[in-house]
Amino acid sequence: MSLLGSHIGFVEALRSAGLAVSLAEGLDAIRAVGVIGWGDREVVRTAYAATMVKRQSQRVTFDAIFDLYFPRLVGEGVGRGSVAQPDQASDQASDQAGVRDNGAALSRFREALMEALVDGEAQTQQLHDLAVEAVGRFGAMPGRGAGLSSWSAYTTLQRVAPGQLVAQVVAGLMGQGMGPEDAERVAGQRVGSFTGLVEGDARRRIAEEKGPEHVARVVIRPTIDRLDFTAARRSDLAEMRREIYPLARRLATRLTKEEHARRRGPLDFRRTVRASLSTGGVPLETYHRPKRPHRTELVVLCDVSGSVANFAQFTLLLVFALREQFHQVRAFTFIDHVHEVTHHFTPGGDVVEVMENLAASTAQAALYGRTNYGRAFTKFAERYGDALGPKTSLLILGDARSNYSDLSLPVLRELAGSVKHAWWLNPEHPRHWGTGDSAAPAYGEIVPMVQCRNLTQLEEFVAVLSTGHRSR
Repeated sequence: MSLLGSHIGFVEALRSAGLAVSLAEGLDAIRAVGVIGWGDREVVRTAYAATMVKRQSQRVTFDAIFDLYFPRLVGEGVGRGSVAQPDQASDQASDQAGVRDNGAALSRFREALMEALVDGEAQTQQLHDLAVEAVGRFGAMPGRGAGLSSWSAYTTLQRVAPGQLVAQVVAGLMGQGMGPEDAERVAGQRVGSFTGLVEGDARRRIAEEKGPEHVARVVIRPTIDRLDFTAARRSDLAEMRREIYPLARRLATRLTKEEHARRRGPLDFRRTVRASLSTGGVPLETYHRPKRPHRTELVVLCDVSGSVANFAQFTLLLVFALREQFHQVRAFTFIDHVHEVTHHFTPGGDVVEVMENLAASTAQAALYGRTNYGRAFTKFAERYGDALGPKTSLLILGDARSNYSDLSLPVLRELAGSVKHAWWLNPEHPRHWGTGDSAAPAYGEIVPMVQCRNLTQLEEFVAVLSTGHRSR
């Protein structure tokens, strides 16, 4: 593939992964690389990132796709057995005999890996080379069926088991004078870095077989703001938590500007005409009546069962991070029983502590342990019906899967009819609504149901909610 073809494919893959890269930014990247040249790959990476990446949260996805279209090396690269120097002749003999993975080779490799993890100097290059050798030696899967790749990061990591070396790396770092806590933190970071390098090299080799477009489409995860809540891993959840409050600040700033723009009330005709007398009857300046500010009262009713727990917690966090945009906010969680959680969201509270408190309160939202929307709506109407009123907006969060129980549609219709606005956010794709035990179509006839699967869609909806407009 030519450099121009790599550039075009790279830009298209970034867009598919959720990065907004315009034509102008693509041209800026070409101009930047034309100035700095292609001699240093990391400088080229930096030039592309400077012209295309707008948020730090997008950098991980950007780097993964960059490595596919502009790989550090091709094929074996550093060669077979180049790092594990002891008994190298034996390694080469094994390679020539067609045996690359055996007990002796694994033992020598793990010794070399542990030394590299302990040695901080020139660590990056050593770990890069070791990752390439690990995949080439222990991750090859020849003879697989059509459509299956012949390289596996999972197989490599299962064989090498870098996590089992952490205790030895910690001991080595402490032997260099590092404290126990720092040694554990550094060891974990270095093992994690090696794991990521192994995964990256496996993607590189698969991209050589099937093309980078295939890997970018199938393997690369979208940016954190477009990653589905229900598909998030533990590391993704931590990154999402870090994104919540910056997201809330950006959104609050935008909402404040919109509120200022709408602050003017209707035209004050008499005052405008009177002022125009000084300019010969030409109304050079218009005057408006003051507009009475109005902020919505918000009630959030949230399903916290296992299938939607991540979605519910992040939605609650963002709404409460924006609580100053509302006159009053109250939040309730449920599985089959309703529990109020408003008291957890104290001003200035730590986001991690809030998440822990929400998780701990989940048990109080369950009586029988099975999601039951009908029962939850009925109990909410009985115990907290006074929370709703003509100035209130009701926000329901959940996948509308009620285990084939009674849906209590009349109760929901009464709740929705008592408020100014009502919305329902569903983290499932609309194609799944109405399948299995999903009652989304029935509930959607009463309360408008909106798809909300990631931070970007959540941000867009909260903007609609805060401005008091109905979602389209």
